[in-house]
Amino acid sequence: MSDTSINPSEVDIVVAAINSDLTPFLNEWRPIFSPFHLIIVKDPDMDGELHVPEGFNVDVFTKSDINRMVGSSHSILFSGYSCRYFGYLVSRKKYIISIDDDCIPAKDNNGHIVDVVAQHIANLKAPATPFFFNTLYDPYRKGADFVRGYPFSLRSGVTCALSCGLWLNLADYDAPTQALKPEQRNSRYVDAVMTVPVRSLMPVSGINIAFDREVVGPALFPALRLSAEGKIRWETVEDLWSGMCVKVICDHLGIGIKTGIPYVWRKERGDAIESLKKEWEGVKLMEEVVPFFQSVRLPRSAVTAEDCVVDMAKAVKEQLGKVDPMFARAGDAMADWVKLWKSVGSSAPEV
Repeated sequence: MSDTSINPSEVDIVVAAINSDLTPFLNEWRPIFSPFHLIIVKDPDMDGELHVPEGFNVDVFTKSDINRMVGSSHSILFSGYSCRYFGYLVSRKKYIISIDDDCIPAKDNNGHIVDVVAQHIANLKAPATPFFFNTLYDPYRKGADFVRGYPFSLRSGVTCALSCGLWLNLADYDAPTQALKPEQRNSRYVDAVMTVPVRSLMPVSGINIAFDREVVGPALFPALRLSAEGKIRWETVEDLWSGMCVKVICDHLGIGIKTGIPYVWRKERGDAIESLKKEWEGVKLMEEVVPFFQSVRLPRSAVTAEDCVVDMAKAVKEQLGKVDPMFARAGDAMADWVKLWKSVGSSAPEV
């Protein structure tokens, strides 16, 4: 059985502040977040003061901090939901948990509050099994095990680098789906977590995730931006692009990604019809993106996440750059991100 105990000194909770008043959000999360250090990054486009309630161990970063540390003439933009990546950059903790500020704690089927921190850390500390699918989901959870026929040579598993949680109420649909089914809400709490098989792509949602920063931190970055990107999740694709990059990188490095519990409760937000006008560009671009990620292969010389991002950036520019200049800019941003990760990592004090 894996050690799933939590050392608060190993965990940072990163919040991208899209709303100016975080008081209701943080008060909802107080019982779960209070033992941990929080990094809150204020959206540089936000006017006015950011309100954070007392009683938290928190560092708040603003536009001036971003400009001071990374400059304003960079190919990387930390605006909107992308500001959370600045939190990933300045953290010095092993584990990062990131929750959007329109989410509150969910309840499980027994009416108990879901501790997202505890479950994410449990997911990350227990091995992943990407090379052979276990039909009883995660074999390392209490009450589960490997099913008959599962090779004993693979039962030790591999490192789990990324834990992708889910959402009750407003699921992370795209704008076309939400516009077509405006009343649809997710009320099914499925008490399960599983490893995503190797070579299977997935849409990683940034709403509720956790990762091992030491293993894959450099592979989570803000690179692909829509020309009309908005401040609502279905108006962005930065997390989807980053997610497909990190999945290919994890497959190459022989490590795993899990999806399932923990859940958060996602509040109502935005107008899907209006957002559809912005996101349609992203919906079409995804049709070009998926075949690329299905076929791209990284060289054996790429043995770290940084190596993989640099090589993938070259492939993006060479193979997708001619399809749309947006991809060429994404490739540039990926290469710049690795340089930034190294420079900030060697100079920034621990927060």
